[in-house]
Amino acid sequence: MGIVDAVFVFRTAKRVAKLAVQEAQANIVFHAKTSSLLSSGFKARQTTDPEIEHQKPLNKTATEINTFPAPLQQNTLSEYATSEPVESIVIPTADLTHLKLHVSPPPIVLRPHCTQVQVGSEIAEMHEEQPQLKAASMPANRVSRLFHYGSLAVGLGIGAVGEAAKRWSGLQLAGDQPSSSVFLSRANIDRIVAKLTRMRGAALKLGQMLSIQDSKSMSPEIAQVLQRVQNSANYVPMPQLEKTMESDIGPNWRSKFASFSDEPFAAASIGQVHEAKVNDELHEQLGISKVAVKVQYPGVANSIDSDLNNMQSLLVMSKLLPRGMYLDNTIRVARKELHWECDYQREAEAMDKFGTLLANDPVFLVPRLVKQLSNKMVLTAEYMEGTHMKHAEGYEQHIRDFIGTHIMRLCLQELFEFEFMQTDPNWANFLYNHQTRRISLLDFGASRSFGKEFLDKYLRVLRAAMDGDREACRHWSTELGFLTGYEADIMTQAHVDSVLEIGKPFRQSGIYDFGNQDVSSNVRSAIPVMLRHRLTPPPEETYSLHRKLSGAFLLCIKLRARVPCQDLFKDITSKYIFADGTQLKYD
Repeated sequence: MGIVDAVFVFRTAKRVAKLAVQEAQANIVFHAKTSSLLSSGFKARQTTDPEIEHQKPLNKTATEINTFPAPLQQNTLSEYATSEPVESIVIPTADLTHLKLHVSPPPIVLRPHCTQVQVGSEIAEMHEEQPQLKAASMPANRVSRLFHYGSLAVGLGIGAVGEAAKRWSGLQLAGDQPSSSVFLSRANIDRIVAKLTRMRGAALKLGQMLSIQDSKSMSPEIAQVLQRVQNSANYVPMPQLEKTMESDIGPNWRSKFASFSDEPFAAASIGQVHEAKVNDELHEQLGISKVAVKVQYPGVANSIDSDLNNMQSLLVMSKLLPRGMYLDNTIRVARKELHWECDYQREAEAMDKFGTLLANDPVFLVPRLVKQLSNKMVLTAEYMEGTHMKHAEGYEQHIRDFIGTHIMRLCLQELFEFEFMQTDPNWANFLYNHQTRRISLLDFGASRSFGKEFLDKYLRVLRAAMDGDREACRHWSTELGFLTGYEADIMTQAHVDSVLEIGKPFRQSGIYDFGNQDVSSNVRSAIPVMLRHRLTPPPEETYSLHRKLSGAFLLCIKLRARVPCQDLFKDITSKYIFADGTQLKYD
């Protein structure tokens, strides 16, 4: 947001907030004088917020649903539906010192689908209810998006004033437990969810980047925002879809398909995905019929910079993030990665590259690109069959071990063999096919390479962690840029402790049991110290790299997989050639 925009927004917020304070004071006096309102039978006056009016319920009884219990899981809304209106909500106290870069949450699947779950020697089918579809146009230009961010800023300011006044008066509803920040009140969470659901794009991606290592340490308020947005099934209506398809594929684009589902089956922060079948001519040329067509939301690519500036202003104003988060650096990295992900032609090249790299792999499959139906804002590829990894924890142990082992293998190969990594660790990007025992890879927008100097030093750090060598961990962490050499002893010790914890699975010979690990809790315990005492932000490359590695670790933990981590590490890294021509040697 520019200086003029910021001044306008915050002056408006100040004027409106002043009126809100006056109204709140009048309400406090009124409530104090009216003893009947303070009785046990008091019920809050329910109001309608125009900012969230457009968000329709998923079913008749879901109108009253305001939150999800923590820790948040991928459950259907029907589990929490109630026939009685919810008058109050309990929000656990936030602990924002635990914020850490993390895996982005998986995109929601919008249509009902059938999930295969291994039960003994049989494969059972389990039908899962999904959020209902809702078409909602997206603000597609900078002015309209600025208006929405401005109105959100004003709304949050009013909500914060009202929440502060309510806490001061002691008039919280029965059972209410205030969060640590007045900006994350129940009403403000509703406002944020409503806006991000409609805006999506860079705002939602930044929220994903600011989420933490796992749900056990996630700030409940931030977790609630991310979870509710992920469960909000907004997609662009047909006029906007038609305009994008005509612009990218041509005015007669429908003639190139034998069928095309106007209703998408998946939606994420940048685009939505439709199921289709190509016409007979393309079928003969390509040898495939069923395809997935990813269509980018209009205006997302052009609004990245302004959206991130607006979000940065809101985050700074609300003071939700600790100093150690280095928000400026996070925004800068997010800006670069979002421009990458909005470049569908770049993603098409990455998909082709992975197809070549994994052409002879016995486990992983890469969908074939349909170049004739792809362009700047449309990406068409072979439709891959399988089930999402979020359902894999119900599989038999040997299948979970198989999946965990090969996901870990792929991460190490991408880093030290291919030197090219798909860094988005969404579990929905991996589909397991029970019939073929193959894993399909999806979504290559976040693919990137790493410089040789970085990889050399990073491998030295991991080798030191595997060997349990504290001094080597400190030295190579300083060389890599994690440390400056001037940190307090408590910071250096916390950093080295964390690195050694990450190396623990590779340090243990034989099988490492992720179902009986303490790495995540040990690393998490060091985060507050590092946020408080770090003198420099992490190396830029590690923002995306650590999301991918932490995603692989967390998937193995979720699966309770037993993985030969040390054998994988030694086998792959022993083939890596450093810039000076040397290689690692193992006993």
